[in-house]
Amino acid sequence: MTNLANNLVRSALRAPEAPAIRLGDVTLTYGDLLRRAAGVAGWLRANDVRPGERVAVMMPNLPAFPVHFYGALLAGAVVVPMNPLLKEREVEYYLRDSGARVLFAAEGSGPDALAACAAAGVRLVEVGPLGLETAPVADAAMEPRAADDTAVILYTSGTTGQPKGAELTHANLASNAATTATTLTQVGPDDVAMGCLPLFHVFGLTCGLNAGIAAGACLTLLPRFDPAAALRTIEEHGVTVFLGVPTMYAALLEAPGAADADVSSLRTCVSGGAALPVEVLRSFEAAFGCVILEGYGLSETSPVASFNHPDKVRKPGSIGTPVAGVEMCLVGVEDGAVPVGEVGEIAIRGEGLMKGYWGRPDATREAVPDGWLRTGDLARLDEDGYFYILDRKKDLIIRGGYNVYPREVEEVLYEHPDVTEAAVVGVPHPELGEDVAAAVALRAGAEATPDDLIAFVKARIAPYKYPRHVWVVDALPKGATGKILRREVAVPTGLLS
Repeated sequence: MTNLANNLVRSALRAPEAPAIRLGDVTLTYGDLLRRAAGVAGWLRANDVRPGERVAVMMPNLPAFPVHFYGALLAGAVVVPMNPLLKEREVEYYLRDSGARVLFAAEGSGPDALAACAAAGVRLVEVGPLGLETAPVADAAMEPRAADDTAVILYTSGTTGQPKGAELTHANLASNAATTATTLTQVGPDDVAMGCLPLFHVFGLTCGLNAGIAAGACLTLLPRFDPAAALRTIEEHGVTVFLGVPTMYAALLEAPGAADADVSSLRTCVSGGAALPVEVLRSFEAAFGCVILEGYGLSETSPVASFNHPDKVRKPGSIGTPVAGVEMCLVGVEDGAVPVGEVGEIAIRGEGLMKGYWGRPDATREAVPDGWLRTGDLARLDEDGYFYILDRKKDLIIRGGYNVYPREVEEVLYEHPDVTEAAVVGVPHPELGEDVAAAVALRAGAEATPDDLIAFVKARIAPYKYPRHVWVVDALPKGATGKILRREVAVPTGLLS
């Protein structure tokens, strides 16, 4: 029998009084978490939710999330994690597309969830921060599931068209959690991991929650990322493993009181979700004395596919080498092999690869035509087998026939002492097709002008690459994890004609 909830059952039997989930002064032990999850499973069974049916969970990082996540798995249901910031039409789409029977939402989820559930004919159950209050159950009966049964449907960001639901199996998620816990973060029962990443996102779900529960570690939650609050939590809870996206590391550097924060408990920091600017990595490590290990993955790969392994040479700027059970390669335009040092699209296969897109066989065949997932990410490979992400295929800027990779230009912008965030995009040009432009956010009190930044980059990269247009913004648009969204950068009107 394979069921991802096995990880919780084993850890609870091994150490029922050990802390599993913390939020401020509230702690759920492993025994507490299993009892509450079993109560949710019992409620689902009593309400005729059968194995394989979908249960949506829409809430921020509260103890209620793992309670309902594992409760649904114990009952054999498929979990559909959802961002609590979704609006009515988005919630309705997720519910209809997945065919969810029930939506568990945090108290006060508002009219959007209520209206969406009414329209989709789905039962809405609002729960408190510790989850559904149910009658005690005698045991934590677990529904048997096959390794290739779907455990979770994770919806992709939907940069083109409607979001697609990646079907991740019990084996996919169990394997990736085990690899994360034993090989990458090397987390164990004495560790405290920081849950800043939203648990409804694959990075936080696998590398934070599932890996931590599998290892018997404690996950300390922060419902909404705030750098000052994160630093206090690291100090007060003795956080040993921090998982974050690049903008979180940049924000921690700029947080009030960062210089005086006691982060001596930190053992490992992991970055993913987007490329980590090398300058941010170096500045963070110098300020906090903790090494950052960068990795790479997608919702479709559960997610971790490659990593700078702690027992191997770390190469700043690289996403490392494939993890156990995963193969990666680069393919060219005609799916041919790409020589070392040349640019190609990353293709992935292995234990973490999704079952497919829920209800989308055509989209599945397009993404995985031959057993290898085409990721849409452009990269190069060095002679040691380390991968270096350049950019998304769709973000590539072609200026007068020359390829410009936004990340390369952003790396230079981050080297400027006044820049805290940068996003490089292409804008229309009558003769060249596209030109290079950049939106930047500056540190408080900074005096750099757009012309200063243009000159700074121009002096450091080839003439066809530097941005001809730079504008300053208060902050750049970000997704649920804090990843900068280039596609949502507002370009000044005069540059779009």
